[in-house]
Amino acid sequence: MVETDGRSPASNVYLATALDVEDVRADFGAQVEVRDDVRFDPASGSVRALRRETLGAIVLRESQLGNPDPRQLAEAWLEALRANGLALLAWSDGAQGVRERLAFVHAHVPGWPDVSDAALLDSLESWLAPRLLGIRTAGQLAQLDLAGLLLDRLDWARRSRLDALAPTHFTAPTGSRLAIDYADVKAPVVRVRLQEMFGLSDTPRVLEGKVPVTLHLLSPAHRPVQVTQDLAGFWRTSYFDVKKDMKGRYPRHHWPDDPMQAEPTRRARPKT
Repeated sequence: MVETDGRSPASNVYLATALDVEDVRADFGAQVEVRDDVRFDPASGSVRALRRETLGAIVLRESQLGNPDPRQLAEAWLEALRANGLALLAWSDGAQGVRERLAFVHAHVPGWPDVSDAALLDSLESWLAPRLLGIRTAGQLAQLDLAGLLLDRLDWARRSRLDALAPTHFTAPTGSRLAIDYADVKAPVVRVRLQEMFGLSDTPRVLEGKVPVTLHLLSPAHRPVQVTQDLAGFWRTSYFDVKKDMKGRYPRHHWPDDPMQAEPTRRARPKT
């Protein structure tokens, strides 16, 4: 029972009787709708799954879904990724490194897959969607092996060739294994202490010898003293200016007159 002042479009209610959900179902059962709402929740970084009973715009009951349809969960993540971008995924250093290596090869070799944001977002259904089935929380999403998923996009021939085209590391004359940074697809970078490169005249190369690596030659304090793609030219010219400056700052380290004939080293000279 309800009593109002009868005014339109807004009325004041003077008398009303409470109805419970069962009363509404009894009187309006055919108009009550039950829908599952599965969507990404930015506040928690996870997918929220609710079941709602509604009568028009009135929510009669709302409850958490314990076991939502895995396909609905996957679709909710796909919609969130399209809206928010790939930064929603947990890119580990390893996964980012694989992506940068693939981007480097794609930039130089025709036919290799594009791993740009636009290309990956456009192909989410093929490379990511199957792995999103049943994932509900940000923690579960972070467990995805993104590096493996990107590598799975390569056929056997390309996957076996990737290390030759874009090796992960360069081995210095001292034996140190140094990571190659492919963030710049035009100029991969190796950061190495200058003394570790004594005796080497050829600039390291990737892409089966086609692309020179940009060397960031570092002081004993790991600060850049020279950036070059011409190691032999550096030894012949700029090295002597660097030597003059570094010898005063780091007298315990070796600064030979002929760096191309000197033994590479990772250590300072012992005190005499």
